[in-house]
Amino acid sequence: MSLAHVLLTSLLEKPSTGIELARRFDRSMGFFWNATHQQIYRELNAMQQKGWISTLEEEDSTSRKKTYQVEHLGRKELANWMLQQSPPAQLREELMVRLRAEAQLGGNNTLPELERHLKLHKEKLNTYQHIFAKDFAQADENDRTLYIHKMILQLGIDQELGWIAWLEQVIPRLQQFDTKQL
Repeated sequence: MSLAHVLLTSLLEKPSTGIELARRFDRSMGFFWNATHQQIYRELNAMQQKGWISTLEEEDSTSRKKTYQVEHLGRKELANWMLQQSPPAQLREELMVRLRAEAQLGGNNTLPELERHLKLHKEKLNTYQHIFAKDFAQADENDRTLYIHKMILQLGIDQELGWIAWLEQVIPRLQQFDTKQL
């Protein structure tokens, strides 16, 4: 997946200015795809050059604000991309490598980082649950788009619950081991 596909999806949901898109990205797509605002603007320019998106004319011609919308070529690109297969995402977690290193070196030096991650996962779970309650508690169960969005958020909730359960199991057990360093 590329940032272009993420942005095409967001722009199909709602034509937006660059700043609106970046802010929406931070509140939705950014939970599972990271990009800086600079990367977003750079990708918007590249997508515009490919004819995937265009800008709407603003009523105030003195404004530099551009509202981007998806064009036919962008829809075609996104439709072709949706047909491609991809492997399940591989866990690429620096904390797991640190734990493996600690298994060899000893010292329980990663405990503070594990505890920090536990706190961060609890905060993210709280954020996801707040979004869920606000956006989906009373959602129309027959609305396909809302159902898909709800289930993506539910996966995020389930992942955070999994991390929390794992960390709450690992931390106390590591605290019980001898902490001699090699």
